[in-house]
Amino acid sequence: MRAASDATKIERLMQGIGRLAKGPGRVYLVGGASAVMIGWRPTTVDADLKLDPEPEGVFDAIAKLKGELDMNVELAAPDDFIPPLPGWKERSRFIARHGQVDFFHYDFYAQALAKIERGHTMDLEDARQMTVRGLIDMVELARRFDAIAPDIVRYPAIDPDAFRAKVEGFAGDMVHAKAR
Repeated sequence: MRAASDATKIERLMQGIGRLAKGPGRVYLVGGASAVMIGWRPTTVDADLKLDPEPEGVFDAIAKLKGELDMNVELAAPDDFIPPLPGWKERSRFIARHGQVDFFHYDFYAQALAKIERGHTMDLEDARQMTVRGLIDMVELARRFDAIAPDIVRYPAIDPDAFRAKVEGFAGDMVHAKAR
């Protein structure tokens, strides 16, 4: 088991990937990596990444850096668990460029929907933090869910009606909390 990763480690990971990658590409931070870099969590167990397009040599870079930095690096993104949201790349927020590699926070609407669907306590707190920090709003979250609803059938582990109920329940809770 490797040590938890803080913002310094994640920044060093990004710098290292940029230094070691042999070509251009994009790396999207997901989940705990975004939470740590924005600041609502001090550490994360895994630095989850999505590569699109994949920078040449990135896997060798990750293998070297995860050992040097004593950190867990996983390839995982919302579109591994729920249908990809149309326009997710355009909504992904730029973080930095290191070498020829651009780093982004993966679309917060997609992250929130994946976390709401999973429903773990920390996931729901992350989605709540995205809302509180103005990274997502409930009307747009509902629109984004509606955009992927027809494709949920392609993800047999998801019950479409239960997923919709989770999204509606979360949005209702957030609106109610804001009214207080």
